[in-house]
Order: sequence, then C-alpha cells, then structure tokens
Amino acid sequence: MDLRSELLKSIWYGFTALDLEKSGKVSKSQLKVLSHNLCTVLCIPHDPVALEEHFRDDDDGPVSSQGYMPYLNKYILDKVVEGSFNKENVDELCWTLTAKKNYQPDKNSTSVLPEKDAFRLWCLFNFLSEDKYPLVMVPDEVEYLVKKICMAMSVEFNCVELEDFFSQDSVQQTGITVWVFLTMMNSGKITRGIDKSITSMAIEEVYREIVGDVLKEGYLWKKGQLRRNWKERWFTLKPSNLFYYTGEDRKECQGNIGLDGNCCVEVLPDRDGKRCMFCLKTLSKTYEMSASDTKQRQEWTTAIQTAIRLHTEGKTSLHKDLKLKRREQREQREKRRQAKEEELQRLRALQEERERKLAELELLKEAQKQAQALLEQDEQRRRQQHEQLQRALEIQLREAEEARVSMQAEMALKEEEAERQRKRIQELEEMQKRLEEALQLEIKARLDEEAFRYAQAGLLAEEEEKMKALMSLQEEQEEYILKTQREKQELKQEMEAKSRALDEAQRQLEEVRANRHRVDQDVVAAQRKLRQASTNVKHWNVQMNRLMRPIGPGEKRPSLGSSFSSFQIPTQRDPGLRLRRRSGSEDQDEESKENVDNRADLEKRCSHASNGDMDIP
Repeated sequence: MDLRSELLKSIWYGFTALDLEKSGKVSKSQLKVLSHNLCTVLCIPHDPVALEEHFRDDDDGPVSSQGYMPYLNKYILDKVVEGSFNKENVDELCWTLTAKKNYQPDKNSTSVLPEKDAFRLWCLFNFLSEDKYPLVMVPDEVEYLVKKICMAMSVEFNCVELEDFFSQDSVQQTGITVWVFLTMMNSGKITRGIDKSITSMAIEEVYREIVGDVLKEGYLWKKGQLRRNWKERWFTLKPSNLFYYTGEDRKECQGNIGLDGNCCVEVLPDRDGKRCMFCLKTLSKTYEMSASDTKQRQEWTTAIQTAIRLHTEGKTSLHKDLKLKRREQREQREKRRQAKEEELQRLRALQEERERKLAELELLKEAQKQAQALLEQDEQRRRQQHEQLQRALEIQLREAEEARVSMQAEMALKEEEAERQRKRIQELEEMQKRLEEALQLEIKARLDEEAFRYAQAGLLAEEEEKMKALMSLQEEQEEYILKTQREKQELKQEMEAKSRALDEAQRQLEEVRANRHRVDQDVVAAQRKLRQASTNVKHWNVQMNRLMRPIGPGEKRPSLGSSFSSFQIPTQRDPGLRLRRRSGSEDQDEESKENVDNRADLEKRCSHASNGDMDIP
C-alpha cells in the first residue's frame, strides 16, 4: 500500500462527509475548501483557478467522486513529495470533517473513548481496511487489532463477545465499517473494568507501532562518542532510523542513527559498571548501549535486526508487509475452501452417478424378472401346444412331426435368448462390483491424499524448526570460531615469547660453553706449566742431594779444591735462589703438598752446607 492509497482513504472520508444528501455528489464550493485545506496540510501550492478550469464543461450542479478524482490526482496528489508533510495532519483534517457527520457517541456513557483515541482508532482502521470502497475491515483484521490493543493493556483477549458480534449476517457478508467498529469499542465490551488512561496509552502504543512504523520504544543507556560517558536516552526504532531523545515526550532529538544493510548488532560483555550491553555497528561509528535486563536486550537486538532486514529487502513498513501476508493467507484459505467445496460437489456428483447406476441395475433386475415370467408363460403355452399336438398326433402324424421339429427349433432359439439374458445379467453384476471397487479405491485415494497433506505440513514445520536450529548452530559456530581465533592469537604470542626466551637461553649457553672452553685451555696450560715446574724441582732436588752429601770424619777430601773453589753453594740470602725458590713454591702449592715439604728440606740442607763451608780451614 503506497502513500497515494493511504491519502485517498482519508480523503474519501472527507469527500463523503461533505455529501450531506448521500447522493454521491458534492458542490464545487465545498470541494474548493477541501482542496485548499488539502494543499495546506500537504505543503503544496494551491491553484484556486484549476478547479474551475477543470470543471468548466460541467458547470451545472455538484461534482461526483469519479469526477473529482482526476482533478485530485493531477493537481494535488501528483505534486505530493513524501517526507515534506506530516500525514497525521491530513488524517486530522479528514477526521474532523467526517466525525462531525458520522461519529456521535453517547455522551452520558462512561465507556466512551476520548476524541483523540477515537481518531487513532480511525487511523488504525484506515490502515488495516481493504483497498475497496466503501472502506470496510474484514473480521480477521478486527480480531488482530483488538488483540494488539489487549496485549498493550496486558489483559486477556475475550473472543466470545467478538465472535457474537461477528456472527451477525451483515458483518459476515460485507465486513465492518469504521463507525460500527467505534461503536463496538465505545460499548465497553473490550475495555470493561479498565481505566481510561490505560486504554488511551494502549491505543497510542498500537497507533505508533502500526501507523507510525515504530518497531520499538524505550529507555536505554547510551555511551557518548566524545566524552565517553553514559546517559539514559529514550530510543525510538523505525525501519530505517533509530532516534534517541532526552525524554519520553520526544521533544528534543539528540541524534539519529541511519540503518542499512551494512549495519549489524552484537552482544557485548558487561563492563564499566553496565550490564546487558550491546552495540550497533555502522560503516562509520559503533554505538554502545545498555538495557535494563536480558529480556530487553534481546527484544532490542531482535527489533534492530528486523529493521535492518526490512531495509535490505526494500520494505518501508513492517506492518504493511504483515498486512499483505495476512491478506495472502486469507486468499489462500479462500482458495482452499473453494477447492474443498468443488471437491465436495464432485463427490456428490459421483454419489449421484452411483445412485443412478444402482437404479439402472434395479431396472435391469426388474427386466430380468419380467423376462423370466415371459419364459414361464411361453413354457406353459408350449406345454399346451404340445398337448394339443399330442391329441392331434393320431389324426395328423406328419403334421405333428413337422410341428414337433419346428417346435424344437423354436425352443432352441428361446434357450439361446435366455442364455444371452443370463450373460447380460452376469455382466451387469460384474460391472456393479467394478463400480463399487472403483468407488472404494477413490475414497482410499482421497484419504491417502489427506494423510499426505498432513504429513507434508508436518515436514514443513519440522523443516522450519531444523532451519531455526541450523541458524542457532551457525551463530554458535561463528562465536566458537571467533573464540578459537582469539585463543590462537594468544597462543601465538605466548609461543613467540617462549621462542625469544629459548633463543636467549641458547645464546647464554653458547657463551657458557665458550667460557668453559677458554677455562679448559687455561687449565691445560696451567697443568703443563705445573708439570714443567715439577720436573725442574725434581732436577734441583737431585742436584742438591748430590752436592750436599755430608763428609764423614777422617775422610780425606778429594782433590776437588778447584771444583769447590769454582762452585759456590748458594745461601739463603742469595736473591736468585730465593726468587727461584719462591716461584717453585708457588707452583708446588698448586701441584701438591709433597713438593712443598721437599723444598723445606732442601732449604735446611742448603743452610747446613753454608755453615759447613765457613768451618773449613
């Protein structure tokens, strides 16, 4: 249903309200006023001369709706630009015109709805009515609207009184008009025992949802884009935009978030002291919001996803799409009902055919009985003739013989005819059996068809459930993939850190091995020096033992004066010997304690030897 059709429904009420005599025609002066007011509320320029020029040839008398429609389309509706006007103003104008004539509630009744609620119900009726004039609403749409209002009031829908109302012949045949609907609402059958303020709030909520295309409204906490602080805002979701205001009165709009196919909704973990968080991602920004509880968060995310889906599918209104679907379902139900009626008619025709064939079979049976009676009569007559022939046999033998032969031939013919009659009767009985079997088979085929239909419906329902389960499994798989990717990234970082630590430990190990190699080389060199020093010490010990052997008394000294005179035993004060002895002692301390003891004995012997030299004359 496009904008032109919606405007025409409201204008139709305004036009019929000006038709006071109910003749289908309105005077030109009244149409001028109506056209001027329509141009004002539609925000288009008004041409006062256009109406006169359009109806110049038909200047006598009033103008009918068919005559006014070309002018309305050409000079008013063709100039309308969607979004440049407020449709509610057009509805209020047409409601003001038609309510004065048609809406006359009982002022003394306590259940009469306020004027504003009646106007909203009138708008809802126009939205859900059929696209045929005069405008009526089918019972299914009336029940849908009343259920929505009861759900908004949080009361249980009572369908008994509504079914009693629908049981009237006028409602079943033509539907319900808006004035009958308002009378039913003012009667208090639906709102019995409910405060008027609650009823008004429920009607306003349903009006904003259906007519205003508001998918969801409510308070949410929103995180700022610059200051990054949290503020509570009143959000209003429509199929293409998400508005947020400072308060529920929607007077100060703080922002507008455009929704398209590139937007998505994600659930966030609790943080910053906020719970039940979710975010709306667009191409340029990410908006973080927090709901009051998990249920509200689920409702908001589902509603935003529905708005994104409607924008992706190119649909401007959810309830327009739902209305079209309900209409298609009604048409399908009507087609199924007609097909069922045709099937019943066909079955009745088959039943009539069967009864006709049974009647024919009865007639054949009656004919068989008559043929049997004729045969009996013929047999009786033949017997009488035979008796007559026997009595005349003696008189006319030859004639009797010929008569007997002729009689036998006639009897054979009669028997053949009787045999043919019996075969005909058997064929008819077999035909009756085949017809009964065919009827049973057809009934069985109909039952199998109904069973297949029920099975197909069950399979479709099962397929839908499996599709929902598949979608949920796909969402869980995507979440698991994201979780696995995050864990993989963390594991990769941890492996890189361990790899760096391993490289550092390998480098330190190489340095330790190099130091160990150098120390091993130093130890080998020190051991070599130690072995050389040990060899030198042993050599000196041998020399000193040989030189410092003591001389016994009475022994003559060999003539070695020249040798002793040329060789001097070093003393303890000899700096060269002390230096060697110190270096030897340091090497021997590193080699072993045994060499140190030997060196001490050597020093003592050298001391005694030096004292002995001094005593020799």
